[in-house]
Amino acid sequence: MRFIRALAAVAVACALTGTAIAASNTQAVVKMRTTPLGKILVAANGKTLYLFMHDTGTKSTCTGACATYWPPLITTGAPKAGAGVNAALLGTTRRANGQMQVTYHGHPLYFYVKDAKAGQTSGEGVSAFGAKWFAVSPAGVKVVKAPTGGGGGYG
Repeated sequence: MRFIRALAAVAVACALTGTAIAASNTQAVVKMRTTPLGKILVAANGKTLYLFMHDTGTKSTCTGACATYWPPLITTGAPKAGAGVNAALLGTTRRANGQMQVTYHGHPLYFYVKDAKAGQTSGEGVSAFGAKWFAVSPAGVKVVKAPTGGGGGYG
């Protein structure tokens, strides 16, 4: 009984921090979704996936507090490409804690804890933990939000 309570407490803590509990042989799925930013990558739950400009190659530099705010997309099996995603660009990298993080076109993929529901992109362009964060396009490059407003008309 104590074990079940402890497991429930861990599950609640993970839910509150946005950390996933990986079941054995969990295969992450990466899909494409159209948002106000354009076509971007999302996880199976529909939440936006981001790249961190501080990362070099496939090596993740987001650990500790960074990974609390920007949880990595973890898999225990080979990641799977959904519609609109190039399976050849999917891969994995081993994190410092031994977990396997999904990569796309060489970029480790992350969620943003302030994206409470599918389709939100509140992490776009955020500067945190030493560099900027961007949503990822199906081509595997950062998505840059177009500037808004501001005239420029001559008349």
